[in-house]
Amino acid sequence: MDDFRYLSGVTTLQLETEACVGCGMCESVCPHGVFQMEGKKAAIRDQDGCMECGACALNCPSEAIRVTPGVGCASYIIKTWIKGKDAAACSSVECC
Repeated sequence: MDDFRYLSGVTTLQLETEACVGCGMCESVCPHGVFQMEGKKAAIRDQDGCMECGACALNCPSEAIRVTPGVGCASYIIKTWIKGKDAAACSSVECC
């Protein structure tokens, strides 16, 4: 989802490549295609596409992925879908 953006460079997503065991779960569970497998390791393909849902980190058996769900305006984007842009607000002071 290369067109899914609000702000660039604010996601908390981190991948510790050395700890990755290459299971591919992150690539499978990510709703926005943020990860891709490169050889036997995961790589972040689209950092700014991350909506910080936490699915990748929750499903990573080696705890190679860290993300703080709800930070970086992911909640703002979801609220704009539900409430409309004028009614949405960030849940984090840092994001806007």
